[in-house]
Amino acid sequence: MPLTQEMLTARLETLKGGLVQQGWQVQRMVEASFNAIFSGEPDAAARAVALDEAIDRVDVELERSAVSLLTDACKEGAQLDERQVRTVLTIVKINNELERIADVGVSIAGEASVFRQCAEGAGAEPPQTFRVLSNSCVGILRDSVMSLDRMDPKLARLVLMSETTVGAFKSALVRDIQQQVRSQAMPVDLASALHDTALFCVNIADHCTNIAEQVMYVSSGTIMRHMQGKWEEFRVEG
Repeated sequence: MPLTQEMLTARLETLKGGLVQQGWQVQRMVEASFNAIFSGEPDAAARAVALDEAIDRVDVELERSAVSLLTDACKEGAQLDERQVRTVLTIVKINNELERIADVGVSIAGEASVFRQCAEGAGAEPPQTFRVLSNSCVGILRDSVMSLDRMDPKLARLVLMSETTVGAFKSALVRDIQQQVRSQAMPVDLASALHDTALFCVNIADHCTNIAEQVMYVSSGTIMRHMQGKWEEFRVEG
C-alpha cells in the first residue's frame, strides 16, 4: 500500500505522542531523584535509577521509528513537506536531550547517599536555597515538556528565559554553601554534594533550553541562538 500523506501524518503524531510520554517519564525520574535526597529513604535512589532502564529502551525505540519513517518515505517517493521534515528532525533531537536529562537524573540520585550520611551523622541538612533550586529545575523541565506537548512557542520562549533564573538560584546556593563552610556550619562532604548537584541542575536547564529551541523551530521555523548573553532569533527560509 502506498505511503499516503494521511499515513505519514498519523505516524508522525504517534512518534510525537511517544516523545511527549517519554518527556513526562523523564520528569518523574528527575523528581524521584530529588525526592531520594530530600526524603532520606535508603531505597529511594535505587527506585529513581531503576526508572532509567525504561527511558533508555524508549529512547532506542523512538530513534528506530524516526529512521523507519524516513526510510519508508524515501522508498515510496512520498513528499514530506517542510513542517514534516522539521518535525522528524525535532523528534530525534529532543529524544536525545531527554535521554541525557535522565542520565543527569541518575547522577543526582547518586548523591543521595551523601546527603543521608550527613543528615544521620552530623544532623546536617541542605539549605532552603537548595530546595528552591531543585524546584526550579523540575519546573523548567515540566515547562519544556509541556511546550513540546502543546507545540507552544510562547511557553518554549519562557523556558529559554527561565534558564537565567536557574543559574541565579545556583549562584545563590553556592554563596550559601561558602558562607556555611567558612562558619563551619556545614560539613565539607555536604558542601561538595550540594555543589555537584547544583551543577547537575544547571545541566538539566541547559538541555531544557535545547528542547525549547527545537519546539520553536518545528512550530514556527525559528532558530534561537544564545549570543552575547541574550537570545537571538533567526528565521529559516522555507
